[in-house]
Amino acid sequence: MNQVINRTERTSLKRLPKRGEYNREVIYSILDEALVCHVGFAVEGKTFVVPTGYAREGDNLLIHGSSASRMLKTLSGGIEVCVTVTLLDGLVLARSAFHHSMNYRSVMIFGKAFAVSEENEKMKALRAFSEHIVKGRWQEVRSPTSKELKGTLVLALPLQEASAKIRNGSPVDDETDYELNVWAGEIPLQLVAGAPIDDPRLTSDINQPDYARNYTRVKRSGNE
Repeated sequence: MNQVINRTERTSLKRLPKRGEYNREVIYSILDEALVCHVGFAVEGKTFVVPTGYAREGDNLLIHGSSASRMLKTLSGGIEVCVTVTLLDGLVLARSAFHHSMNYRSVMIFGKAFAVSEENEKMKALRAFSEHIVKGRWQEVRSPTSKELKGTLVLALPLQEASAKIRNGSPVDDETDYELNVWAGEIPLQLVAGAPIDDPRLTSDINQPDYARNYTRVKRSGNE
């Protein structure tokens, strides 16, 4: 795997370029940890940004939904799309209001999506969606039927034009403000799962699986 994605005019950071990251492993690790992306596209002079779930399979970002989805059918026509993903890691409180910030890891992807039509590839994509949300779940549940597959549209967006932007660390204040009698620092944030809640129609002999009781969104390697 080529470890560095070639920069383009659209992916090169203009402001604070030192926060830019073009290494595939870093970009993929952010994509593999997050759960929701925002898909931006323009149709007939109107711009839309739609939040949706996704998964990564190799060097493709996958999104899916109903075959009747207007958004997916539009994207499958080969129009330009921009997808963003963000992980919020902390609130950064500076000594001045001006320098307050956030620690984050984000990815921006540009390109054109194509429909995944071959049945085996579509099934592989749906497995990737399931495993992205809850690892180990796919092997326990009923697989999609042929009818369900036909009713599902899967799109793949090649990860050829992408970059990450990352901010971490402490506040950066003006030198004269470091003497102010004001607390400064970071409030870390993370996504934490609550205790699983059984379906009311679950039979009493079925126990909660480990992946539900111990669910977490851990930082992942982009090579996984």
